[in-house]
Parts: sequence; structure tokens; C-alpha cells
Amino acid sequence: MNILSPSILAIDFKNMGQLIKDVDRAGAKYLHVDVMDGVFVPSISFGMPVIKSIRSATDIVFDVHLMIVDPIRYIREFAKIGADIITFHLEAAKDVKAVIDEIHSAGKKAGLSIKPGTDVKELIPYLDLVDMILVMTVEPGFGGQKFIEESYDRIRSVRKMLDERGLNIDIQVDGGVTGDNLKSILDAGANVIVAGSAIFNGDAFSNTEAFMRVLDGKE
Repeated sequence: MNILSPSILAIDFKNMGQLIKDVDRAGAKYLHVDVMDGVFVPSISFGMPVIKSIRSATDIVFDVHLMIVDPIRYIREFAKIGADIITFHLEAAKDVKAVIDEIHSAGKKAGLSIKPGTDVKELIPYLDLVDMILVMTVEPGFGGQKFIEESYDRIRSVRKMLDERGLNIDIQVDGGVTGDNLKSILDAGANVIVAGSAIFNGDAFSNTEAFMRVLDGKE
């Protein structure tokens, strides 16, 4: 199943409640929440109080992307405040399996992410342990970047590795996704699409509907 996960990194905060309702009503199944610590990535973004606050406003799946060092420290807290999927970076964890186990023991789905410069083969030891692989298609840390063209081959490689092992795991793509490259990204093997600017710049409801037509195979 193809899923849209609008990124609130690009949302207009003064209208956040309404915009979340708009994308939900238009067909988005997830809401992507980027958590940045200013160390693993240069930027600082949302913390736990923001997530806790908006959790009460919607029952949409919270797809929380941790771009923080030593993520195992905070798994329980993010689970407690309402994260449904917790994705962390392979590059940021001292013991990747321990973080995956911590997420699962908290009753949540585990996602594992890699930066554009990380060899996809580094994912192999963990493929049968996680629920989702996030292939970053820009350098993590900033919204509004241009999609890195080499990412198509990386997505195909991850999908091939999963298929060879008979694993039915989601592949998420985050970074530079637009209406123009969406179909090519899906064709490469991704099925969970993160989009920020392409959804929240302009009419979020209409933009989400347009994405959903492609995701649902209607265009």
C-alpha cells in the first residue's frame, strides 16, 4: 500500500490544527514529525511538548523521525507521548539492534534511516528486524532541498535486497519529493512518501488530493 506522510517541518504553525485535519481528510495516513537536535544535524526542530500537544488533536499515525545522537535515550518518552512509528538513523546509534529492540518493546513500529552518503548494504544486518527503511533523498536537517537523483538507484537497491529475502517492509523516502518526481520514486520501489513543501505550500487539502491520486494509481 502506498502511503503519504506530510512533513510538519513545512507547516504553518499558526494554522497547524486545521492543516493536519485537511491532510487527514484528503487521504494522508501518516504525519511525519522531524525531531532534530542540532548535533546529529545542524538544525533544531520539534521536541516532545509539540508532539504531545498535537497528539490530542488527531488520531492520524505519528511517523516520528529522530535525527538525534544516541536515540535510545528517548525512545520510551517518544512512545509515551504518542509516536506510532519511531525511525532513527543508523549513523547515530551505537548499537542499532538495541534501539530497534527498545522501540518494539515500547509497542511501536521501528524504522531505520540512512543518509545519502551511507552505503545501503549497511542496512543488511537489520532488514529482518525493522518495519520500515527510510532512504533519505536529501542531506537530513533542512526542508525544501532538491531531490538527489542518485537516490533512485539506492531505492531500487533496497527494494531488491528486501525482495531477495522475501521481506514485505515499507520503504520510505524523505527529501525533495514533488508532484513531478513522485511517480518515478514509486516506480523505484518506495511506498511511503514524505512531502513537506509540496503539501503545505499552497492549499494543503488540494495538494494532498493530487498526491493521493498518484499514490492510488489513478494518475
